[in-house]
Amino acid sequence: MTKFAIITHVPHIVDGKDYFAYGPYVREINVWTKYADQILIAAPKKRSEKSAIDSRYEHPDIEFCEISSFDLLKPGAIIAAFFKIPLISWKIFRTMQKADHIHLRCPGNIGLLGVFLQILFPGKPKTAKYAGNWDPNAKQPWSYRLQKWILSNTFLTRKMQVLVYGNWPGSTKSIKPFFTATYKESDKTAVAPRVFSDTIKFLFVGTLSIGKRPLYAIQLIERLQQSGYNVSLDFFGEGRERKNLEDYISSKNLENAVRLHGNQNEETVRNAYKNSHFLVLPSQSEGWPKVVAEAMFWGCIPIATAVSCVPDMIGDGKGIILKMDPDADIASITAIMKNETSCKEISSLGMKWSRQYTLDVFEAEIRALLTDSKTAENGK
Repeated sequence: MTKFAIITHVPHIVDGKDYFAYGPYVREINVWTKYADQILIAAPKKRSEKSAIDSRYEHPDIEFCEISSFDLLKPGAIIAAFFKIPLISWKIFRTMQKADHIHLRCPGNIGLLGVFLQILFPGKPKTAKYAGNWDPNAKQPWSYRLQKWILSNTFLTRKMQVLVYGNWPGSTKSIKPFFTATYKESDKTAVAPRVFSDTIKFLFVGTLSIGKRPLYAIQLIERLQQSGYNVSLDFFGEGRERKNLEDYISSKNLENAVRLHGNQNEETVRNAYKNSHFLVLPSQSEGWPKVVAEAMFWGCIPIATAVSCVPDMIGDGKGIILKMDPDADIASITAIMKNETSCKEISSLGMKWSRQYTLDVFEAEIRALLTDSKTAENGK
């Protein structure tokens, strides 16, 4: 029996024999676990009701090991973590010990422990999905840099394939440029061309957190309105910044232009992509921003910051790079908005690029990875 262990910081909801977690994560994990007889999950447990954004694991045989979450940002939290880490580490170790294949989800504090503990299993095949920014020059927390260093070190980390976003110079042989996907080949349906004579619709999809900078998206819409453009902005997502955004929208009388929809299911977000002209993502850090690829899949033009592999995704005329300078960014956006022909060309280029990366292709790549790992294990 192939036992596939997943070590992750993603909180899980347990509902009888069913397991739920953040939808985009689960949809990807369901691809990995098609090739396992049993799944072993070491993850925090979330004690709340399922929301529209949660999805269910499809595997029939799941063994769940609850571990505590922790952070290292404040003195009090560090002290608490000091007492939590030994038990968390023991549970992760036991999960790894039972597994035939170890799969780490990084970066994150749980991922950091997993990166250390996998060193104790040099003979087991392993994969790690590094969902953050692999850029060696990026300013990141020390724990992220440490994870990247250990994962890259072929002496400490053996029989490991590390999936990262983008091609980076100086990478060791275990580092594999990769991608992620949301839609299937069968989803490649025609998209109605956008009409630019009515309201120009902007979209923000993601967590309402300081790092995603949703306020900047609102400020861009505010500036466009002040310049006489008929624009709107719809938010899909939840987070700690919601109250601040609501206060700003109210103080600037933007209620008719900016709407916060909260977390919505995949179909609702898909329809939003299809009916919007532009996606705005002023994020400080990303790995492979799924929302950018998703928007492009449906012909929605991405406007995003040049972090991680975003320049590869939307460069060469497939989108607009934000400079985080309001004057420069407004100039770039309005230059495109004024030229409907250019908008259609950018939209078409983005669709062509994004539709290369379907779940069907993703599954074939995952199957090849796991097959290579099994072949190497059998031939040792």
